[in-house]
Amino acid sequence: MTETFRIRRFVSEDAQEVQVVIHRGLREVNGKDYPAKLIEDFCSYFSIGKILSQADTAHTYVAVSESGRILGTGTIAPYWNSETESILLTIYVLPDFLGNGIGSAIVKALENDEFFLRARRIEIPSSVTAVGFYRKLGYLPQDGE
Repeated sequence: MTETFRIRRFVSEDAQEVQVVIHRGLREVNGKDYPAKLIEDFCSYFSIGKILSQADTAHTYVAVSESGRILGTGTIAPYWNSETESILLTIYVLPDFLGNGIGSAIVKALENDEFFLRARRIEIPSSVTAVGFYRKLGYLPQDGE
């Protein structure tokens, strides 16, 4: 399903829709590579409160369709409060819209964020599910494989 979208910064009113994106991504995409119990633990972790508190200290972005539906999300934050290291977090796209450039557009927005531009090192704690996606964008695992 192809949809026109734009990337913008997260606002608190987005939290519930962002939670749906994350939970669907965990269950429908990551769930193929991880045990159901672990996936449900992650879903419990990504509560509305967690999403809002993460956005307080990080920069979260959303991909929004022309109709206003949130199709994807991603976050960048200082890594352990460092000014020279940052971390990409919680990058998810609704499963129905995978393969339409939404994830790549979110990463591009994160790469243009001040936390990325000031960093000398970027950490990406990727699921095994997303390793190929990050490789296509030029990121390599720490072990270089």
